[in-house]
Amino acid sequence: MKLIKIFSGILLVTTSTVFGQNLQNATKNTDNEFFTEADKEFRALIAMEPTNANNYFYLGENFYAQKEIDSAVVYWNKAMEKDALNPISSVAAGKAKLIKGDIAGAKALFTEVLTKTKNKNAEIIRMIAKAYLTSEFPNTTESIALLTQAVKVDPKNEFNFLLLGDAYLTSEPINPNEAIKNYNDVLDINPKSPRGLVRIGKLYTRVNSDSAANVNFAKAIGIDPTYAPAYRENAELYLKYANKANKAIENWKKYLELNNSQEARYRYITALYKGKQYNEVISEANNLLATGFSNFYLDRMLTFAYAETTADKANIDKGIAASDVFFKKVPQDKINFLDFKYRGQLLQAANKDSLSVIEYEKAIAIDETKKGDILPIIAKAYFKTKKYQKVIEILNFKSKSIPLTVAEYFDLGRSYYQGPKNYLSADSSFSKVIEKTPNYALGYYWKANSLRGIDPTDKSLSVKLNYEKTFELIKAEERSLPQNKKVILEVCKYLAVKDIEKAKQYYTVVQELDINDTQAKAFFSKLKAKK
Repeated sequence: MKLIKIFSGILLVTTSTVFGQNLQNATKNTDNEFFTEADKEFRALIAMEPTNANNYFYLGENFYAQKEIDSAVVYWNKAMEKDALNPISSVAAGKAKLIKGDIAGAKALFTEVLTKTKNKNAEIIRMIAKAYLTSEFPNTTESIALLTQAVKVDPKNEFNFLLLGDAYLTSEPINPNEAIKNYNDVLDINPKSPRGLVRIGKLYTRVNSDSAANVNFAKAIGIDPTYAPAYRENAELYLKYANKANKAIENWKKYLELNNSQEARYRYITALYKGKQYNEVISEANNLLATGFSNFYLDRMLTFAYAETTADKANIDKGIAASDVFFKKVPQDKINFLDFKYRGQLLQAANKDSLSVIEYEKAIAIDETKKGDILPIIAKAYFKTKKYQKVIEILNFKSKSIPLTVAEYFDLGRSYYQGPKNYLSADSSFSKVIEKTPNYALGYYWKANSLRGIDPTDKSLSVKLNYEKTFELIKAEERSLPQNKKVILEVCKYLAVKDIEKAKQYYTVVQELDINDTQAKAFFSKLKAKK
């Protein structure tokens, strides 16, 4: 009987040790951001020790690290429910109150548990300090005081110094010198601490010493290639630069191999978007949405990605649908210029030009400094809907502050020609087109048309000269192209009448393009009859 008791005691000690090791491993997984693995381990521990408050507390911490606040509160409250005498339960209940905004209630619980443990339990002190530091109602002064005490109680625990550094880095005013001192203390305790190196890297990122930050992230990865936060922070560093988006994507992919969480997927999509990999954004965003993830920023990126890939016609309607979803979710104060601009772009691609103009005008109303960028797009939409006077008003308004492009002068000229029939202004616009692009055939063609409007008799022969230039610039092999055929037919018929010597040449071209053209047939019949 006595022997059995001894063996039972050994078994009890061994089992407790295993439980302790499993809890340590689970909390390490939370720290490494292996949230799914940590969740499994905590639940296994709860199944084995259903009254152990520590298991519920740290499962709540795992949820809190993922920003799943409601789930965190549920498990913190369960810790108190399962074992009210465990000091960690009071910390859990205090955190639940702090999250809900009951600062006084939380402080009362924290003070009570610190008194009961005589301010000698470093883990309890640290968890209360962390609560003050990471809640929506942070109190860095209280946190620093508590962590200073935790260091006195347990001077060789790197987590005390990690949190103390964090507290100084978020204090008001910020104290980066004390932060770096404490992070270096972490490395004095544990030179191979990836946590310490990542924290130092984050500090360097904050003060824009990006190369030093990158060195520390690389060191952390070298020490522990499975330490996910190092890849995440390195990815965020690269995201600051558009030309390094591929490096950000590379680090996010490595992070996702370790932690395929929804939040990680979302940040990965952000990197893809910054890297202009729009097709990948569409694929990844739709996959993430299918998991139930809901975030208007994700809907925004999906909308923009569709708008950037309208060469695939199916993406036009999909983009409009994504934009509809976005505008249903987004708070009014979060709507920006690009939200309306891209919606207008999608509607314009769908040939809903009148609707697109409304969205473009909303964009300008949000940010008038972008008028120069968006007015030409509105003008193009008005031109497609034949609202030529609107085109004229917009482009003339733009020209007062920003020089018009060749394309804008071209649209302005055609609007004068096809709208109010202001041939002088049309001629002036097409002259600008020719000045800027002297080898653009259609510039001469439309200038000739404008001159015909000014002087139908063409006494100065200016029309003839501009049509001849048009004929010269359109190569023989390009005459049959859809955008050129009508122009060449008109030019040749006009020139054939004005230049009898070359009429045969011009009508020959006409027949090459249209064998049944009546004018060309009549000309050659008359020519044959003369013979």
